[in-house]
Amino acid sequence: MTIQQLEYIIALDECRHFVKAAEKCFITQPTLSMMINKLEEELEVKIFDRTKHPIAPTKEGQELIKLAKAVALQTRFIKEYVAGLKGELVGDIRIGIIPTLAPYLVPLFLKEFVKRCPDLKVSIKEMTTPQIITSLDDGDVDIGILATPVNVPSLKEHPLFYEEFYAYASLDEKLPKKKYLLPKEIKIAHLWLLEEGHCFRNQVYNLCQLKKQDNAQLNYEAGSIETLINLVDHSKGITLIPKLAVMNLKPSQKKHVREFANPKPVREISLVVKNNFIRKKILDELKEVITTCLPAEMINSKNKNITLID
Repeated sequence: MTIQQLEYIIALDECRHFVKAAEKCFITQPTLSMMINKLEEELEVKIFDRTKHPIAPTKEGQELIKLAKAVALQTRFIKEYVAGLKGELVGDIRIGIIPTLAPYLVPLFLKEFVKRCPDLKVSIKEMTTPQIITSLDDGDVDIGILATPVNVPSLKEHPLFYEEFYAYASLDEKLPKKKYLLPKEIKIAHLWLLEEGHCFRNQVYNLCQLKKQDNAQLNYEAGSIETLINLVDHSKGITLIPKLAVMNLKPSQKKHVREFANPKPVREISLVVKNNFIRKKILDELKEVITTCLPAEMINSKNKNITLID
């Protein structure tokens, strides 16, 4: 049994197709099949049911694949540990980022981060908060960029910045005619929300102290901040958007933006890693690149009220 054979069965489980798994492992399909057959013969157990389409692991195979993933993760940990001792910015780094942040933040820091780390292979994927937490625990993601606190014992949070919430309202929306709004002045019947699964949705509920109701004439759950903005632009109503989205607005849209009173409601954005994450130099480099590209007032938490996720 070899580490490579374990990586092959992991790849086949993920792809459920011999040719695709072989391509992922950078080997030929016959070689992949042969190596997996040898492993099954050595262990005297069938790992995959080849009569199924797509191919699927057997009951015994499912348990073996779980063990293989744990071994592969520890092997990768050893390699990363050695690279960390040398202070090297090399290898792969897999980043998960929440969708309400990715379109605005990634374009700000990605080019500079890649420039600073030319020998580092960077993979970034948009994922919801629960998906990032699961992927961090499973070792499928190395660093999460998400709203915190998430309060997961196995994870460590490194706060990055504090992103203010703003109201984005139709000019027909009857809001108090004063400079600063209070969250309680937002009417749920006129409020456009993101769909379930986004932590941003929960923060809006917590910020406005809303109870989940179903008494509106129209209930539309959006998949992105941009959809919320477009709904207000074309269908009236009100929504809440974060500061980076406000910075992306057209001049004509900024007249729809209203600020909240102090202490400013914000979401805390952090780099989140497993407690045993050792690639500190990569973490430090990423943190520096991100914070440098943001307005200085977003780094300080003074006079700000962090909105909880749960």
